[in-house]
Amino acid sequence: MTRIAVLKRAEMNAEQGQVFDAAEKAGNPTGGPYWAYIRYPKMMQASQEMGNALRAGPLSGRERQIAVLTVVRHWNARFPWAAQVRASLAAGVDQATIDAINAGKTPDLKDPRERMAHELPRELLTRKGLSEATYQAAEKLFKLDELVTLVAAVGQFSMVSCTANAFDITPPESGAAMLPG
Repeated sequence: MTRIAVLKRAEMNAEQGQVFDAAEKAGNPTGGPYWAYIRYPKMMQASQEMGNALRAGPLSGRERQIAVLTVVRHWNARFPWAAQVRASLAAGVDQATIDAINAGKTPDLKDPRERMAHELPRELLTRKGLSEATYQAAEKLFKLDELVTLVAAVGQFSMVSCTANAFDITPPESGAAMLPG
């Protein structure tokens, strides 16, 4: 059960409504953690812009989604997990990779960049930094703008996950994918 009341559009003040309407018009997400962010419309707008920048960024859709799934799973964030499984499938991430990440295992990824898109977030989150070896390996695989984008995705989806967890924002029971209890 979500800890905060989900504002209906009619309950929003002018600034909230403007940001919400713009997000809907652009086809951006307005549910889940955005139920919290709308309480501070500038936060919702900034989060929307960051999400759009990451989606339009230099990483492939598969690389981005592998990183995002790794982050969301680290935080055990149920609503983001359900949403990002759908986005990952749409980006071409196979179910076996999703299942491995969900089980806390290293997925069998043949592409070295995709492997690093899983390894770097996992190390960054568990060690609170990167070893020199991991950084050097990532630097060989990614251009600097790609590496910055990968690290930014870890931060963005950590924020999304922490928000979902703090406010107990849960997916609908009909969610496509659930984390283990």
